[in-house]
Amino acid sequence: MPSHKALIFDMDGTLVDNMSYHKQSWIALFKLHNLELDYETFDRKYHKGSLVEIMSRLFPQISDREELFRMGSHKEELYREMYRPHVQALEGLHDFLKIQAQNLPMGIATMGDQHNIDFIFNALALHSFFHSTTGGHQVVHGKPHPEIFLTAAQKLNVAPEACLAFEDSHSGVLAAKAAGMEVIGVSTMLDEKTLLELGCVQVIENFSSFRLI
Repeated sequence: MPSHKALIFDMDGTLVDNMSYHKQSWIALFKLHNLELDYETFDRKYHKGSLVEIMSRLFPQISDREELFRMGSHKEELYREMYRPHVQALEGLHDFLKIQAQNLPMGIATMGDQHNIDFIFNALALHSFFHSTTGGHQVVHGKPHPEIFLTAAQKLNVAPEACLAFEDSHSGVLAAKAAGMEVIGVSTMLDEKTLLELGCVQVIENFSSFRLI
């Protein structure tokens, strides 16, 4: 693995193992709006891009982007309520960040909004480690489009190809690779074989035994 000049992390499923709570909040939203939709179908057909893009697929009869954003924001509120009693960093995260922060600038590239970023950062005291954060509310195109990783690299003033990304999801890995970055896969959602097939250079379960060379 070549030397890198910056690290860029996804948040959900990468810093925290929280995707089951996002799943629960989506299911709650389906029930609230009387959508006859199971989560597996949703994940396969609708669950990509920004929150507004996802909501526009779920509710094609609604064209007002502000209304779609409001509905999506309510889903994220449901998620935070569900996850709040259970917030926990992935094993070894803080020790890893302490070491890397001495040498490399680090950024966040998450499709979560600012409320979700603040929620995780406040709960886990992460502010001091990161130079910048980029959320889904700050980009036009969601993952697997590379915009969010390109934006995060720009904020760090480092060329994208000199950044190492950490991702857990199919769309996230593809987004980081499309931005020209090498990717470390985090196997909270996908198994090692799948992450390697997507193009990750290495796969880790958590940060407890991972060291950058």
